[in-house]
Amino acid sequence: MPRLTVPLTDLKVLKSKAKDKPYSLFDGGGLYIHILPTGVKLWRLKYRIGGKGRLMAIGKYPDVGLADARRKRDEARKLLADNIDPVVTRRAQKEKAAKVDTDSFEAIAREWYNKFLNTWIPGYYMRIISALERDVFPYIGEKPINEIMAPELLSVLQKIEERGAIDTAHRIRAFCGRIFRYAIATGRAHRDPSGDLRGAIPPPTSGHMAAITDPERVGELLRAIDDYTGSYPVLCALKLAPMLFVRPGELRKAEWAEISLNEAVWNIPADKMKMRVSHLVPLPRQAVNILKELYKYTGESKYCFPSARSFQRPMSDNAILSALRRMDFEKDEMSGHGFRAMARTILDEVLQVRPDIIEHQLAHQVKDPLGRAYNRTKFLPERRAMMQQWADYLEELKGGGDRTY
Repeated sequence: MPRLTVPLTDLKVLKSKAKDKPYSLFDGGGLYIHILPTGVKLWRLKYRIGGKGRLMAIGKYPDVGLADARRKRDEARKLLADNIDPVVTRRAQKEKAAKVDTDSFEAIAREWYNKFLNTWIPGYYMRIISALERDVFPYIGEKPINEIMAPELLSVLQKIEERGAIDTAHRIRAFCGRIFRYAIATGRAHRDPSGDLRGAIPPPTSGHMAAITDPERVGELLRAIDDYTGSYPVLCALKLAPMLFVRPGELRKAEWAEISLNEAVWNIPADKMKMRVSHLVPLPRQAVNILKELYKYTGESKYCFPSARSFQRPMSDNAILSALRRMDFEKDEMSGHGFRAMARTILDEVLQVRPDIIEHQLAHQVKDPLGRAYNRTKFLPERRAMMQQWADYLEELKGGGDRTY
C-alpha cells in the first residue's frame, strides 16, 4: 500500500528539531522539508518528468513559510501538467532577470560612468551622475536599454523642459546619447534614439546663439569639418572658427596684412571689432599650419578667405552657416557665433581656465576692479598658453579622445 502522507502544519514545521542525521517531513504532492543536523530547514519538491526523477529547491525556512512552499509546489505542478520542467523554467527566468538587470539603462549608464570616471576632471563627473540620478534613472533606469525608444526619452527630457531647465535638457540628451552609443559598441543596443530628438526640445538659451558645448559632440563636429567637401578657403575657415573663436565677421574679413605667421599672432584693427578696440589673437601651432597652407591658395588676395566669385571681396557672411547646414548641423544646434559659446563654456567648465582670461580673449568689455578696461596686450602670455591648450584639446576631441567628459 502507498504511504499515507499527513499534511504538515505550521506548528509542526516550527517545532521540528535537528537530529544526528538529516531527515525529512513530507507535506504531499512531492513537497517536503529537509532538516539538517545543523538545524537548517530546506524546502524541496520531488517530481518526475520524462520518466526521470528530479529535485527542485524551493527555499529556506522560515524565509519561505509553509503556505509559500505549497504555492510554489502548485505552480510547479501546473507546469508539469503541460510537460514543462519547472527547474528549467526557473533557471531561464533567473537568467532573463539577470540579463534585464545588467542590460538596463541604469546598469549600462553606471558602467559607462565608472569606465570613464578617472578621465574626467573632479566636480564634473559629479554633475553627470547627479543629473542622471535626478532626471533619468527614476523614469527609464530599470528598462532594458535596447527597448527604449525616442518617445520615452523625449518624455524624460520634457519633464526637465517643463521646469525651465532647457540647457540641462540638452545636456541630458547628450549624456544619454553617449550611453546609448556605448551600449551599441558593447553589443547591448542596436541604435541611439537620442539622435531622433534633434529639434524636439527648444534650443539652448545660453548666449541666445545655438552652440554645441558637449565635448563629444564637438568632436563629431570637428570630424565633420575635416570631411567637408566645399571650397578650400571655407574649409580652412571652418577649421579656424572653433580654434580661434572670433566673431564670424572678424574671421571672414581677415586680411593677410593683419597676420604674422612668424610671430604667430593676428592683429585685428579696431574698425573691424565690435567694441572698436584693436584685438590680438595668439595663433596656436595648428592655426599657423592651416594659414600657411591657405596662403598658397589665397595669398594673392587681400583677404585670407576671399569670395568664390572675386578675390577682391571676402567670403559671404553665410558661407560658414551654409557649410554647417550642409554637414547636417541644424540651426537650433549650431550657429556661426556658437563657436564662441563653445569655447567659453568648455574652457571654463572643463579646462578650468580663469574666466577673466577667457573673457579678454573673447574681446568682451572686461574691466578691472578700478573700472579700467583691459588693454589689448593684457594677459597675452596667459592667453597664448590658453589658445595652444584649447587647440590641443580640440585636436584630442577630433581624434575621439574623452579626457574630460
